[in-house]
Amino acid sequence: MQDALRDKRPDRQTAATTVYHSLKRDIVNGLLPPGEKLQIEQIAGRYSVGTNPVREALNRLSAERLVDREDLRGFFVPPLSLPFFRELVKTRCWLEGKALAESIQNRTDAWEDAIVVANHRLQRTPPQLTEMVGDTRVATINAEWETRHRALHRALIANCGSSILLSFCDSLMVQNERYRHIAMANSYPRRRNNEEHQEIVDAALNGRSDEAVRCLTVHYERTLEIFEKSFSAD
Repeated sequence: MQDALRDKRPDRQTAATTVYHSLKRDIVNGLLPPGEKLQIEQIAGRYSVGTNPVREALNRLSAERLVDREDLRGFFVPPLSLPFFRELVKTRCWLEGKALAESIQNRTDAWEDAIVVANHRLQRTPPQLTEMVGDTRVATINAEWETRHRALHRALIANCGSSILLSFCDSLMVQNERYRHIAMANSYPRRRNNEEHQEIVDAALNGRSDEAVRCLTVHYERTLEIFEKSFSAD
């Protein structure tokens, strides 16, 4: 009996991890709207898994603040909150600013090469794709741009020397993406994404720490500014 349970454990863990990543993607991309109740049975049916892996995934997302858990009511997609996003951006500027400054101080050839490659890949990738739905041209998220955008920001701070700091920054980056998608929908193609990233990269690679941190801060605060306008309009 114990051997049978032991054999099933890896499959259960794989199922929980699959559900975790799928739900995380759908929440961050806005496919699951803010405030929506996450029904365990529905999710289990959607991904063809049992209810236990779904509960494990939801509890993990709850610990990361990507899912709200309410006693006696269940799990929900967190509502969008302007005060929370303001706090998130401020904290992200503090932590990533420190991580960027430390990375510049600890600069290595490998760190510089990783930034150059990540920036080159991002610069040649459009943030959004368009497709025709009937007679209407609709913009959709470019998953490749998302991956490369995340890679550049991670490369910039990768040499800070603190795995704990990097872990915090990664968590804040994911939470930030929910809000950034709304900001992108209301700014594209007017925003100077490539220029903003290039300014950060140039300052970092030339060892201008204060300027690099300032450019990074302006970059994040610009996203907040765009979101504030769209949030107020709603």
